[in-house]
This record gives sequence, C-alpha cells and structure tokens, in this order.
Amino acid sequence: MLAAGLLLSGPAAASAQERALEIIRAMEDLTRGVTQVGTYSLVIVRPDWERTLTFEVWSEGTERSFIRINAPAKERGVSFLKIGREMWQYVPRISRVIKIPPSMMMQSWMGSGFTNDDLVRESSLVTDYVHTLVETVDMDGAPAYHIALVTRPEAPVAWARVAFWVRVEDYVPLRAEFFNERGERVRTMTYHDIRTIGGRTVPGRMELVEDRWPDRKTIMITESAQFDVAISDDIFSQANLRRHR
Repeated sequence: MLAAGLLLSGPAAASAQERALEIIRAMEDLTRGVTQVGTYSLVIVRPDWERTLTFEVWSEGTERSFIRINAPAKERGVSFLKIGREMWQYVPRISRVIKIPPSMMMQSWMGSGFTNDDLVRESSLVTDYVHTLVETVDMDGAPAYHIALVTRPEAPVAWARVAFWVRVEDYVPLRAEFFNERGERVRTMTYHDIRTIGGRTVPGRMELVEDRWPDRKTIMITESAQFDVAISDDIFSQANLRRHR
C-alpha cells in the first residue's frame, strides 16, 4: 500500500498530485473518448415502484452534448442540449424549449438519482478539482488507485470532495463517493459489468445510491456505444431539439 498522499508535502505531494491527475485523465479518456455516441437505459428503483427510460446520447468532450429520450412513450422526444456552460430542454408536450439555469444543474434528471450535471457533464473531473493519489488498495480482487479530488475554489462544482477508485490495470472506474462541504458523504456510485463496448473495456452498468435514501437506487446501463466518431454540428443545435424520430 502506498503512503497516504494527503499527508505528503513538498516534491512527494506534487508527484502524487501529478500522478493522480494522469490517472483521472486516463479514466476520463477511456470512458468518454473525444466523442461518444450511445444508447442507454436508466432504471429508477424505489421501494414501491420502478420505471425505465431509454435514451440516446451524443457528446463531444465536456463542451457539447445532446440527449434524446426514446421511451416511455409519454416522454418520447424530450431532449437536452448543452453547449459550454449553457443548457436547454425541449418538452414536446408543450412544444417549448426551456433554458436550464446553472442553479438547476444539480437538480434531479428525469426523477432519477442522477443530476443534470451528471448527464451533460458540465463539470470536469480533470480541470475543476485538485487531485491526490492517496493509496492503492485491493478492490474486488484487483489493485485500484484511491484518488482524492478536492474542488478548486473557482470551479462551479457542487461537490466539495470526490473520492474515486480506479483499476490499476486499465484505468476502469470501480467506485466513486461524493461529499458535501460539511464533509458528509452524499452518494456512492459503483461500476459493474466491465466488458468490451465500442472496442473499449468499460463498465456496462453504473449504480447510484444516495445516502439519504439507501433503499432507492438508480441504474444506468449502456446498451451500445461508439467512441471517437465524427458527429455533425447539426446534432448540437437548438433546431435538433425539436426534431422527432
């Protein structure tokens, strides 16, 4: 086990931070690519009910993303567009495009445990945090890096601190914990079903549990994904919000 990076100082601490940043960047490059096009299912599990959404995603780094919901029928065509720090939602039922203010980025996305920010990735794990390699641990029979991410003062990020566990072998994320400014853990994300998708070894299922409601869970399943493919600029447009398929 490595010495705790949070207790290091001087060159050793700087080295731990540089290595941690490399690991987080490699994890992001693996799971996101330069661009990504995919189809996903979102299962929202509650004590007395369960529902499933299916949707498509087009993304280009952290700058541009587009999401369109395909099912259930009553929400088919609901779409989201994010460009830079701006986000819009189209609601077919009222035929309106609604601007989503920054204050709502941490609101629940479609009634799930995920937030608007989770889905469109407004914040960046690479640029919005200071990273430290804490230690290596055994996780599910494989060595994993434990990385501490502390929010930069100027970053528009809701989490004060995030902890990631990343598999040493291939930078696959295994677990993430999110903390508020009081140091309380708010939610935990675990990554499962690691397999080849779009030519990459990535998790096929993510499970999110909020500490306030441990009997509630949100599961995101990757049905298909392609990485580093060309995406037309027309996808990332307000005109595309209103297009039905």
